[in-house]
Amino acid sequence: MSSRSHPIQAALRIPPSYVVFVVLLVTLWVLRPNLMNVGILGTFARQVVPLGIVVLGQVLVISSRSIDLSAGGIILLINYLISSGLLYRLPIASVVILCLGVGLAVGLLNGLLVGKRRASAVIVTLAVNIVLIGMVEYLANGKPPGDVPSSFRDLYNARFWTIPAPVIFWVLLTGIMSAFLGTSIFGRFVRSIGSNPVSAHFSGVPVERTAIVAHTIFGLMAAVAALVQTSSIAVGSVRFGPELVMNSIAATILGGVVFGRPAEVWGPFVGVLCFTLLFAVMTTMGVQEPGKLIVQGLIILFAAIFYGIRSKSN
Repeated sequence: MSSRSHPIQAALRIPPSYVVFVVLLVTLWVLRPNLMNVGILGTFARQVVPLGIVVLGQVLVISSRSIDLSAGGIILLINYLISSGLLYRLPIASVVILCLGVGLAVGLLNGLLVGKRRASAVIVTLAVNIVLIGMVEYLANGKPPGDVPSSFRDLYNARFWTIPAPVIFWVLLTGIMSAFLGTSIFGRFVRSIGSNPVSAHFSGVPVERTAIVAHTIFGLMAAVAALVQTSSIAVGSVRFGPELVMNSIAATILGGVVFGRPAEVWGPFVGVLCFTLLFAVMTTMGVQEPGKLIVQGLIILFAAIFYGIRSKSN
């Protein structure tokens, strides 16, 4: 009985994102084999790069037994700063540094409120998100800001061979995050807290400081995602950003990162790619936006059922 259970337990340890990715890839190959091209798939993948970068931050906070819902507000605020004309006179490097500083500041604020004040992560980060969105709508007076400097658009459209530059950047950033979590002391702290926060506390792990750093890094990742997202649409907007919050949680969970699981970035990375293939398959089949939302919800439900089965088998 135990020998039979080993293969089953090994299979249950595989993140659902890998299974969903293979199913969607085969489906796309059957329906539209002409789309199975590196350049075409790279173009589809480029659309989810902002989501993939936000997921890198979400992996940290969820692995630290927390959550962050402020990405939408950060992205919206940075988009406004870039497109409103307030920073037009600054060099692009200064604009990027300033935007990254905004993300770090918001992330640090969330971290201090959650880590030091022991406030609910859901309530704190959702409240901060609402405040940031309200600030942008007030400053913009309900109207979209202006255009984004052409230098941002040029960077977004750059390609190396046939692969879009944002996709290469996302892969490199994921590799850096994977190495950081796998080799750093902070990564060990995150894994300890994710496995058992009480045991981690009594083992000398700085739980509060780890939560603060995790939320701060999340803010930084959200700022980077904002730069990519702003470059992709090339105009100001008061509408985009909030939808990335739920999708980032969905991709993270689909990739195998839940409370009590060790931090791992490649499962969520594939989870984001699932959204890429899902978009391609649904578009090919002529499915409209409501249908896409239903399928996304079913995939998340599948992941939840999967984890329920696995927890009972352990």
